[in-house]
Amino acid sequence: MTVTIVGSQLGDEGKGALVDRWGGDADVVVRYQGGDNAGHTVVEGGEEYKLSLVPSGAVRGTVGVLGNGCVVNPRTLFSEIDGLRERGLDPDVRVARRAHVILPYHRVLDGIEEAGKADDDSGVEVGTTGRGIGPTYEDKAGRRGIRVGDLLDPDVLRERLEYAVSHNRAVAEDVYGLDVADSEHAEAFDVDALYEEFVEVGERLADDGMTVNCSDFLHRRREAGDRILFEGAQGTSIDVDHGNYPFVTSSNPTAGAASVGSGLGVTTVGAGEVVGIVKAYLSRVGAGPMPTELDGDDREESLADEIREKGGEFGTVTGRPRRIGWLDLPMLRHASRVSGFTGVAINHVDVLADLEELQVCVGYELDGERIDTVPTTTRRWERCEPVYREFDTWSAVDWAAVAEEGYEALPEATRTYVEFVADEMDAAVYAVGVGPDREETIELANPFEESDA
Repeated sequence: MTVTIVGSQLGDEGKGALVDRWGGDADVVVRYQGGDNAGHTVVEGGEEYKLSLVPSGAVRGTVGVLGNGCVVNPRTLFSEIDGLRERGLDPDVRVARRAHVILPYHRVLDGIEEAGKADDDSGVEVGTTGRGIGPTYEDKAGRRGIRVGDLLDPDVLRERLEYAVSHNRAVAEDVYGLDVADSEHAEAFDVDALYEEFVEVGERLADDGMTVNCSDFLHRRREAGDRILFEGAQGTSIDVDHGNYPFVTSSNPTAGAASVGSGLGVTTVGAGEVVGIVKAYLSRVGAGPMPTELDGDDREESLADEIREKGGEFGTVTGRPRRIGWLDLPMLRHASRVSGFTGVAINHVDVLADLEELQVCVGYELDGERIDTVPTTTRRWERCEPVYREFDTWSAVDWAAVAEEGYEALPEATRTYVEFVADEMDAAVYAVGVGPDREETIELANPFEESDA
């Protein structure tokens, strides 16, 4: 049986906490897309673990797999594994041999391309993390990428590097005007230096038995009766196909990618549960439309500051302050349709306590027409004016005690808010998050048990 966890907004919805909670009932947790641009913060017993590549289930001792849909920075991978070991954990992480590798030159290209867009009025500055994610996926699509399996064969690695470095060096020099030889980035385009480093990466991966044929590995685990949890990174509205293009990531966080990015068949993944994770308000790192953003008068900016501080709305990977807005139902309806949510988990309801007002965007006005979902083009989305419904606010309570007592202990106004949102998404409420710790999640249904039913 399988459970797939999907972000329903713009990322940062608190997916890691739910993956961590339900990961305890899984035997294998699989990341199926993205790279170390995806921050997950997991809190257990007051201990905080910040992960950007290792699957969140590693904190629970489950087997973690980076699927073929991921792009892998070995430096980050080994750093996170070593850091967890230093804290007394023993993460078991496997990497798909078909996953693509982030090389140092990808990070260089990511930085200079984004800088070029910032300096050029005709460019679209997306606000990437600068981790080389986009250029690595570009090389994958261009059939010049280097895969994890290539690191295991020195002769193949040398051959692949000579081709890939030649191409990417030409891009850096001829398109972006970077004098590679005289820059601080010379080593990032040095075939010999890269070969030396990544041969050693391959040796460590092989010595530690970390690489797998992902499709075969997961098929065998499932045949043996294992429970598999798929963990998406980022959120639906920055999906490269279904998000507000071009202000998107370079992969597919939506549920359909769980099959493509792991090699486990679509009938298997589709037969399981798909849980959409919702933040009780909206936040975003980076550029792009955000119709409900609280950035108008002093009152709105004060509300945004209050929510940002209470919610700790600063990027796990970048540390950048996130943009804040009211919950956007057109966005959530779109997410539910695209991934086929069977249930939702609504997080951070505690952050909204004690606000002077509480609004939810229930639709948009666009060119004199009322619409209830996100337009297909970013230009049209930018012109949308939110239509709001006001909700009763609630006061802060002892959230830890509420989590222990259960759903009925939530303030009535909170339950009204949660149930309205879930109903609009046509999905059942599986969980409500009232704090960052695993024990501060009220579980109404365990998706693995729902999948068994």
